Amino acid sequence: MPDTTLALEGPVRAGVFLGLFAAMALWEAWTPRRRDTLRRGRWPHNIALIVVDSVALRLVLPLLAVEAALRAEAHGWGLLNLLDVPLWLALPVSVLALDLAIYAQHVAFHHVPVLWRLHRVHHTDTAVDVTTALRFHPVEIVLSMAIKMAVVIALGAPAVAVLVFEVLLNGAALFNHGNVALPARLDRSLRRVVVTPDMHRVHHSVHPHETNSNYGFALSWWDRMFGTYTAQPADGHTAMTLGLAVFRAPGDGRLDRLLIQPLHTEAPEQTPPPDSA
Repeated sequence: MPDTTLALEGPVRAGVFLGLFAAMALWEAWTPRRRDTLRRGRWPHNIALIVVDSVALRLVLPLLAVEAALRAEAHGWGLLNLLDVPLWLALPVSVLALDLAIYAQHVAFHHVPVLWRLHRVHHTDTAVDVTTALRFHPVEIVLSMAIKMAVVIALGAPAVAVLVFEVLLNGAALFNHGNVALPARLDRSLRRVVVTPDMHRVHHSVHPHETNSNYGFALSWWDRMFGTYTAQPADGHTAMTLGLAVFRAPGDGRLDRLLIQPLHTEAPEQTPPPDSA
């Protein structure tokens, strides 16, 4: 099983990613929620950024999350391994715990100033679509993976659970960043469990109190549980301004500027306030 899980990781993740990316891109073209998405100006740079991120991960970290799980299992590290929890229980517990950890990490990246400088690269996209899910600074990606690996090892999550979670997280990010229209009734039903595009779009609002809400990536429960849920944007989905009040010049979305953006300061009043919900 360990060898099989590791061997399947690359093909499964790549296949799901490419399939969902293509499906979301077609869906956006067919029934876009908003008409302000300029693909030619943004897509090449957002897509190039994930290539840089992938290279950075492999250069900086000797192993990734699934490999960390296999190492923990081999040495008996982590709570679930110490308690010898059966796979049928360890799998859902691990997926839930990892999703909660990602929620907590997301909150931290908004409220710790040095981490916000990295994370704001994601938020300075002035339109939100499937490629926004790829727009993360490579240093944030490396830190995020290191945090995830630490949680995996401390928890003793099974490798197959980590693979399931990675696929779920990537798929959820592509879906909830989609510039797509869902019927209102379907959206209300889905967001009881998962983060929908309309729910996550609020998080990309130019208003700081909305930016500092709806942190969930896959499951919507954590925002409701911890009081960070905002149902709808104050300005409405079609009229709301996306992005931040800073870094809005046309050239700010270029790959080279995205990579050096964390070195630039921003006006304090434009920084999401650390005490907002």
